Amino acid sequence: MRASQFHLATTKETPSEAEIVSHQLMLRAGLVRRLSSGLYNLMPLGLRVVRKIEAIVREEMNRAGGIELLMPAVQPAEIWQESARWEKYGPELLRMQDRHGRDFCMGPTHEEVITDIARKELRSYKQLPINFYQIQTKFRDEIRPRFGVMRSREFIMKDAYSFHTTEASLLETFDDMHNAYCEIFNRIGLEYRPVEADSGSIGGAKSREFHVLADSGEDALAYSTGDEFAANVEKAAAVAQGTRGEASSDMAVVPTPGVHTIDELSKALNVDAKQCAKTLLVEGTESPVVALVLRGDHQLNAIKAEHLEQVASPLTFASAEAIQSVANCDAGSIGPVGLTIPVIADADAANMSNFVCGANKNDQHITGVNWLRDLPEPVIADIRNVVEGDASPTGKGEIKIVRGIEVGHIFQLGTTYSEAMKATILDENGKSQDMHMGCYGIGITRVAAAAIEQNHDDKGIIWPESIAPFTAVISPINMVKSDAVKAAAEKLYQQLKDANVDVLLDDRPLRPGVMFAEMELIGIPHRFVVSEKLLAENQLEYKGRSDSEATLINIEEAVQKITAK
Repeated sequence: MRASQFHLATTKETPSEAEIVSHQLMLRAGLVRRLSSGLYNLMPLGLRVVRKIEAIVREEMNRAGGIELLMPAVQPAEIWQESARWEKYGPELLRMQDRHGRDFCMGPTHEEVITDIARKELRSYKQLPINFYQIQTKFRDEIRPRFGVMRSREFIMKDAYSFHTTEASLLETFDDMHNAYCEIFNRIGLEYRPVEADSGSIGGAKSREFHVLADSGEDALAYSTGDEFAANVEKAAAVAQGTRGEASSDMAVVPTPGVHTIDELSKALNVDAKQCAKTLLVEGTESPVVALVLRGDHQLNAIKAEHLEQVASPLTFASAEAIQSVANCDAGSIGPVGLTIPVIADADAANMSNFVCGANKNDQHITGVNWLRDLPEPVIADIRNVVEGDASPTGKGEIKIVRGIEVGHIFQLGTTYSEAMKATILDENGKSQDMHMGCYGIGITRVAAAAIEQNHDDKGIIWPESIAPFTAVISPINMVKSDAVKAAAEKLYQQLKDANVDVLLDDRPLRPGVMFAEMELIGIPHRFVVSEKLLAENQLEYKGRSDSEATLINIEEAVQKITAK
């Protein structure tokens, strides 16, 4: 490709609406252009990146036995009503009506559509297992689109769906997809980590996320220093630290005017937050309100809490009126002593002795509180986020926390959709049975953004070579004035093309500094500079995008410099 015949539209200024590096650099490098909130045009450079990601994904999915198809982006309401997700999915589902008043939605995912295909096309156990996939545009009506294509409303995704006669067969494909995903991210050249995760609105018994590691990541990931354990913080089991001490202090009520938070309480009474208990009231299932107790330095894990049978889902904090009715105080003064509602404590909170908590009277707290002596033993459950330094739930090593950007997610759906939508096959005995399902997604456009978050410097993007918009650029100096430079650049351009190198010839009449800066912003991995001075020595200047300095090479070495990698 010649730069003079391509659309390059870089900018020097960082757009004010861009909050994170990938959004800033995708706009500055001309990869995307904003159309509306959460809607982006993929410009020619950006599309080249996306197509290369798609090619790697498609190759590995095909190698793993996937069969590609393409399903409609617009889906009828009827199948979503069958799965009970028409209302459950919530406002992220963009609903619409056609001219006849029939309800449709823009597909945020395709479980219902593929299950409808399966129940019409699959009849016998002899047709299973089978794994269909597509690369398709999705739409989720995010309440607050942000970070460019990282959290946009419309995005490109690869989603696959497998069907099985048995759970064992599903587990086998689940593992195959795990391995395929690892190969995809290895080939792209990203530092990533697979972690155990919550299934969320997709449903199913087990799921695993794939995260590109980056400081800007929205998700906190917990991993063990002693083995391969890794999980999203929302899923990672918290192990209790230590055991409960003896009751050695008398319980006493102390005035705490204006104190409403653990930090304020810790400072007012000069006690460590670890010695304070915080009590949160949430809506329950059998009881209108349930109390959740945590150690003061720990944070509630909403996902874990709403999975408790005593707690209503989705997790909803009790209203001010409900708090007054059960605790006779405002939210900042609640404590477990004297409560007549169910009390569930995290294991670390249950291990506390001689602790401080709210007195259930405004502007008062209680010191020297002990379980069993001053209040009944609580129900113990894991309801907190893990923190660095916790023991690993596997018993090996301790927990470390890193940030990650979720780019892939694989699910064991079981019979969640097949049962609801009556997707059955005949087994070996001629009996009808629900098919077991798996679901496997990769955010294609999100991978592009995550790659930038992980690979950039103050000059611009540093693309992994596998997905760079161009592998190499030839930068001729004063090409329009020098026949020798033009001839050498054209010859090298042809040689690289013949070697199947995706090369850009920058034949625009630009000053060298401008030319170099733009290519560094775009992030092209290899740069060859051709000049009359260098040609006199039969040399070119070569610089890799991550190299600190350029080097001189013989002209004959140029093609091998790239193809030998």
